[in-house]
Amino acid sequence: MKISVVTISFNQAEFLRQCIDSVLNQDYPNIEYIVVDPGSTDGSREIIDSYGRRLVNVYEKDAGPADGLNKGFALATGDIYCYLNSDDTLLPFALRKVADYFCSHPNVDVICGHGHIIDGDSNFKRNVFSDKFNLKAAAYGSSVSIQPSTFFRKSVFKAVGGFNVNNRSNWDGELLIDMTLAGARVDTVNELLSCYRVHGESITGTGRLVEAHKYHSKQMFEKIMGRPFELSDYWLMFYFRFKKHFSNPKALMERIRRGPVFGTEES
Repeated sequence: MKISVVTISFNQAEFLRQCIDSVLNQDYPNIEYIVVDPGSTDGSREIIDSYGRRLVNVYEKDAGPADGLNKGFALATGDIYCYLNSDDTLLPFALRKVADYFCSHPNVDVICGHGHIIDGDSNFKRNVFSDKFNLKAAAYGSSVSIQPSTFFRKSVFKAVGGFNVNNRSNWDGELLIDMTLAGARVDTVNELLSCYRVHGESITGTGRLVEAHKYHSKQMFEKIMGRPFELSDYWLMFYFRFKKHFSNPKALMERIRRGPVFGTEES
């Protein structure tokens, strides 16, 4: 079983080598690694080129991260896909665990694992946990999946046509919703698979896409529920958020002990 990993890279040279090494140093042998860079000017391309034929590089302009990912996956030949931002990393043995799970669960299309939050200096800050995925909970923003710990079969990615290139804030969440609406079976696996980096320049660290995230979240609500978000839905949103915390006790305890993700850079 071949696993294709796509990384989108743009001016993240500080973290890029660590990201690439975390993939290429996996103990799983059947890996295809594609790195997409639309025009970095900070030395990222020199880092990518230094790996030679160990990875495939795509140096094309794109219309945003979702479009860049689609360009990368258009070249992928693996059976299982995942994508890793250039400031994130895979944990050791992650890909072997993923391949073993898919091999032993042939009816599963998507798996979502757990991960570590790290800071700009790669210091551990806290654990993060994927929820058991549920479409209605997702409509109310209460079914979280850890993006770099999410893996899916090529067939279901192709079935939904890839990422929505118009979504520039939470394209990963929309893809999971699209795959589930298309009939994909999603399993949450009790494995730590990746490190998700929160730092001063990251999207999570800066919160710079908060308004765009709200806009696309309402669009995804309509996609799932078949109607616009209404005032009365705020009550259901509170219900699902309350339910989320108490149905994922590990995540709740980590939040109590160490604080929310947005606070990790200061905590």
